[in-house]
Amino acid sequence: MSIWYTLCDLIPLEMLRWDFMKNALLALLLMAPLFGLLSTMIVTGRMSFFSDALGHSAFTGIAIGSIFGLAAPIWAAVGFSIGFALLFSWVRNRSNQAADTLIGVFSSSAVALGIFIATLGGGSFTKYNKFLIGDILSVTPGEIGMLVLVLAGVLVFWMLFANRLSLIAIHPQLASSRGIRVGLAQTLFTAAIAVVVTLSISSVGLLILNSLLVLPAASARNISRNIKEYTLFSVLFALAAGLGGLTLSYYLGSSAGAAISLILALIFAVTFSFRKVRG
Repeated sequence: MSIWYTLCDLIPLEMLRWDFMKNALLALLLMAPLFGLLSTMIVTGRMSFFSDALGHSAFTGIAIGSIFGLAAPIWAAVGFSIGFALLFSWVRNRSNQAADTLIGVFSSSAVALGIFIATLGGGSFTKYNKFLIGDILSVTPGEIGMLVLVLAGVLVFWMLFANRLSLIAIHPQLASSRGIRVGLAQTLFTAAIAVVVTLSISSVGLLILNSLLVLPAASARNISRNIKEYTLFSVLFALAAGLGGLTLSYYLGSSAGAAISLILALIFAVTFSFRKVRG
């Protein structure tokens, strides 16, 4: 971290005088590629609502961890979210229900269970507010180190499975006939989303987390002409929104997560206008 702090000191920006802002900037530089890459696979695979459901399951895991007195309930959330994702994949592969119906069932059940556990015995819900709103300024060096590992894992997963997941989304029967293990690919994909969502919830907040996993790729899709542009624009939009949102939140005193989400919404509006002009 000392090298990163030294590099930040060379940048003549007032907000980078503070160590917590340097930590937040580094965390966003790591999270943006995560959101950008996963966003392309989520939007292509029509799994937008599933990432929101995973956020609800992560909250439930945090509530369970807090009830049992864990010093770091986020790890309980990671385990619960992965279990939630695997259970969803198992049910989806064995059900004739539409994916959005199953997502609705799982999402509503997860959030109800989380609220039930959080308020069990008359417990106060206010201590969980930080997970609803998020606070990127409180990110620790340990959490940044975990983001580095997760980013490396997602990059490997993307290189191995991005094309397969695209084919699965378009024509699962064709993918299966070509020897692609559809169930395994979808299971690993849902597990990857679960880890990223859970580790990001305390930084950007449950209420707006899904927008960061959907809007980068949705915006990129408006102006992309091929897969390479689609992926590149998605990552660039996530980076631009992250940097812009952090800067805006510092000078206006607002939530960084909300600022990032609003900038992404603006980017979507602008790219949609270009799409209309091209059409």
